[in-house]
Amino acid sequence: MSEAAECALRTLWIGAGATVVMDLWAVLRQRLFGIPSLDYALVGRWLVHLTRGRFFHDPIGKSPRVAGEGAIGWTAHYLLGIAFAAVLLAGWGLEWARQPTLVPALIVGIGTVLLPFCVMQPAMGAGFAARRTPRPAMARFQSLITHSVFGVGLYLAAWVARVAGF
Repeated sequence: MSEAAECALRTLWIGAGATVVMDLWAVLRQRLFGIPSLDYALVGRWLVHLTRGRFFHDPIGKSPRVAGEGAIGWTAHYLLGIAFAAVLLAGWGLEWARQPTLVPALIVGIGTVLLPFCVMQPAMGAGFAARRTPRPAMARFQSLITHSVFGVGLYLAAWVARVAGF
């Protein structure tokens, strides 16, 4: 297999795997602590409205629903996870994927919190870094934890691939 093909396959595996770990965390967090996870249909709604020229919502929940918003949001969620895995491999190379270590995965995972803080939350009506939410500090903390879990997921998915002989 060429290095380009190997890199593409590992990127898909690591990104999707890390996103699954993040989603499992969301389920566990909800069951143990009653903390609801993000409704990815709202992400889909935002993306569809974005194609119609509307970037900001106040809040997104009040914007009109769109057909297929759930599927669009979940697809975007997984594609973003794969894109962030591509960032990790672009920064640390294919050798990292072959012999993964935790620190680079955490750097990228924690760094991904910038997307919701700087883009998604302001665009969806929650303000920069969730400042317009009822409990901004808690929202920020939960985002940071979730994206840290995503970073651990990047490492775990790469580790599973290595152990499986991929």
